[in-house]
Amino acid sequence: MASQTQNSPSIPAGIEWRVSGAQVPYREALAEMQERNGAIHKGEAKELIWLLEHPPVYTAGTSAKDADLLDPRFDVVEAGRGGQFTYHGPGQRIGYVLLDLSQRARDVRGFVHALEGWVIDALADFGIECWRAEGRVGIWTRDIDGGEAKIGAIGVRVRRWVTMHGFSVNIAPDISHFTGIVPCGISEYGVTSMERLGKPATMAEFDEALLRHAPSFLAALDRACPRD
Repeated sequence: MASQTQNSPSIPAGIEWRVSGAQVPYREALAEMQERNGAIHKGEAKELIWLLEHPPVYTAGTSAKDADLLDPRFDVVEAGRGGQFTYHGPGQRIGYVLLDLSQRARDVRGFVHALEGWVIDALADFGIECWRAEGRVGIWTRDIDGGEAKIGAIGVRVRRWVTMHGFSVNIAPDISHFTGIVPCGISEYGVTSMERLGKPATMAEFDEALLRHAPSFLAALDRACPRD
């Protein structure tokens, strides 16, 4: 299935809401993001929220450490975003968010905070309680063994005040694929998914939850990030 741009009253006309049905190779998506970033900056293209899946890939952020690449069984790509190593693959909803912060609060920390809140709100619709954790980037929840585990990752880059990259949420990925890296450089905690927690959802159902909460996410970008 090709990518589809969907119209919704939840999304302002100046933002393209795109959903790709087929898996998009990571390098291809990265090239498109880079090109779109420049076009948005020049006022030649709409802002973009792009929901997709990738074939299995390990991506390295600007803080990635060689020691955290334990088993490079998949392609390893330098992503240019912040953060360390991350896995992307089938069963994971990726959200790339390309928005012009110069037209909003010009607050990068606020953007990340709002992005986290958007994912947390969407997961709450499926009965999954999630939270931010001080000093640990990502979206955290209680795993089936009672310990904390990551269910979503956040990684962004801002170039000329236009954002790139975004979030990933584990819907039903192969959890064993995460063992090739130390996810986001954090070895003390595990990785979980909606499926593992007994809260299964289709990609379309999760996309609908994101769409429901998109107005709140976008409104938050007009305010500076809370400092507490």
